[in-house]
Amino acid sequence: MSDNQPANAPTFAPLPRYGVIALDGPEAAVFAQAQFANDVSALAPGHWHWNTWLTAKGRVIAVFALLKQADDALLLVLPDMPATAFCDTLRRFVFRRKVSISPADWRVAGAFATPACARDNALDLAEARIELDLGAADGPRTLRLHREAIDPPSADFALRWYQQDLRVGLPRLVEGQREQWTPQQLSLERLHAFSVRKGCYPGQEIVARTHFLGKTKRGALLLESAQPLPAGAQVLQSGQAVGHVACGTEAGTLALAVLPLDLDAAQPLQVQPDPAAAAVPVHVRPLVDGLAR
Repeated sequence: MSDNQPANAPTFAPLPRYGVIALDGPEAAVFAQAQFANDVSALAPGHWHWNTWLTAKGRVIAVFALLKQADDALLLVLPDMPATAFCDTLRRFVFRRKVSISPADWRVAGAFATPACARDNALDLAEARIELDLGAADGPRTLRLHREAIDPPSADFALRWYQQDLRVGLPRLVEGQREQWTPQQLSLERLHAFSVRKGCYPGQEIVARTHFLGKTKRGALLLESAQPLPAGAQVLQSGQAVGHVACGTEAGTLALAVLPLDLDAAQPLQVQPDPAAAAVPVHVRPLVDGLAR
């Protein structure tokens, strides 16, 4: 990123689809606690966790990393939803809270390397950058917020990063898949991205009821095929629709699909990319553990 960095420093590439939102003010943490599904009050300054914003019906609007710099300064790092659109919608719920919500001027980059200082959910906070540890069981990754412009990523880097998100169970929801799924259907408990015990938040009653009554019937599975699978495509088993692809296409041959938890693993699966196309065979692959924060 600069002429002064060590020769063995990891190579970072920009992640242009990521956006950053700043929540500032004396009631920033209180506002976030009331709106988001994870327990912001339990998060210590200088740390981060996965969090989720839901509709009143308990459907996922966005999954993001929430960074607590201080109780009056939070950052939200969103993989796909445009920051401006997120801010515009979130501001409707401010009412008289003493909090400002705005797109932040941080750029987002990533590297397949161990962060210098950040570990697990502890942030590496510096004047010109912030780093998060995104390492999982199959290898290290670092997410960096920074100010400088750097060269665009290669197609191989962008694909590899996207695929790794899906391998660890981090949904990359495009416009048509927002507000479609509950946290349990996306298996967000794997990331510890929501709470069933904290105070009220939009959709909390539905999420808690599903959890405590044992009504979770579907979850996220990782699929692999010989061609890209579009979000929204039907997943078939024995000619019958059993679920849908929640995110794919840009992940090349990988996709996350929402499917029954009691799916018969002995029966092959297919995905129908569109109603006029022939179904293509797919294979279930194991999700990688270790990204929970």
